[in-house]
Amino acid sequence: MKKYCIIIILLLNFSSIAQKTNICANAACDSISKISHPELSLRKIKYEQVLEIYMKGQQNFRIAAEIIRIPVVVHVIHNQVSNAFLGTNISDEQVFSQIKVINEDYRRKIGTMGFNSNAIGADTEIEFFLANIDPDGKPSSGITRSFSSKTSFNIINDNDRLIMSNLSYWDSNKYLNIWVAPLSSGYIGYGEFPYAETVEGLETEATENLDGVYIDYTTFGKKTGTNTKGLYSFGRTTTHEIGHWLGLYHPWGDERCGTDYVADTPQSTGANSSAFCKDVFSTCAGTRTRNLIEDYMDYSPDSCMNIFTQGQKDRMRAALELSKRRRRVVNFAKFQLPPSSTLQAVIFPNPTISTNVQVQVLLPNFQDFEVKISDIFGREVYTESFSDLPSTIVTLKTKDLPAGNYFLTVTSNIQKVQKRLALF
Repeated sequence: MKKYCIIIILLLNFSSIAQKTNICANAACDSISKISHPELSLRKIKYEQVLEIYMKGQQNFRIAAEIIRIPVVVHVIHNQVSNAFLGTNISDEQVFSQIKVINEDYRRKIGTMGFNSNAIGADTEIEFFLANIDPDGKPSSGITRSFSSKTSFNIINDNDRLIMSNLSYWDSNKYLNIWVAPLSSGYIGYGEFPYAETVEGLETEATENLDGVYIDYTTFGKKTGTNTKGLYSFGRTTTHEIGHWLGLYHPWGDERCGTDYVADTPQSTGANSSAFCKDVFSTCAGTRTRNLIEDYMDYSPDSCMNIFTQGQKDRMRAALELSKRRRRVVNFAKFQLPPSSTLQAVIFPNPTISTNVQVQVLLPNFQDFEVKISDIFGREVYTESFSDLPSTIVTLKTKDLPAGNYFLTVTSNIQKVQKRLALF
């Protein structure tokens, strides 16, 4: 059991937590935070005080939790002159693979790498989906793409993160922003921590347009595109950083035998910064225990990770209730289009030009589906297949189709729907 002491928080990083491939970046982030943003330390202390009271009030009457769904927008910041999906301009498929991984991990899905049989392992009952609607209320794929001539970004530098945000940002009161870009100095991920947005006597507002998660393009997604090999090729960097966005610390509390304020994670002397999944032991307060190297909040290789504990689940869900900005994201999600219990397809706009046929396909879960276009005589003039996707918007490659009336058919594993399509 970890003792709660609010004074310890002064030794931690309050604004954000970064992960580095070789050396933990928290010490650098902590010193920068204290010098440049001392007001964030006060907001963090206030947040922890409120969280402690809330958690104590919840521990004796835990009930079945509802599924919380969080809309995500992925901002791809790239330096590719062409529109081709290459290099830093990662493909839609790479984005889809990452969304799938975080849902497997946060939902502890059986039959995936995110499942564990550990007695303290928990299904957090938190899900993520690419936003169906943009800030203007228009249908969206949940993916934006922005060109920058800048070849790399330093994520512990506010100015560099501001550059990314200025290129593309959606209201962080409504969306979880994930920026994917080439990151510098060996850092592969960074997640903003929740704050107490209001503190008596403190006028400065916590910066909204920097709130989100920042991931290097070479560690985003699972075994596809620019992330096919290495220790971080299973998409767990994003799982880790979203954990910070939801209020989780590293298990060692960013100091020797520190605390993460979670009772069921073993206290540890430090991170598993090795390239292996071998047991690591710590001796804190005279007791030798095994580190929970499988925890998503450790620095273990992706292939080792497969657990959030029940205590971490409780803390994350508390963050979604107590952080005003996080709570707003959850409430906004209720007005987004959820996964559909049946296959649905919407063409927009319709009528449209042949180079701009977009179809919103709503599915119950990740599925294969096929889109076909036939002319009024029933002759097939276009077909395209999509593999293992959630509800999404697809843009069809139909520039060679002449103007006229057509039938568009979407077929999933078990269902089929047909719509009229008019091209001009």
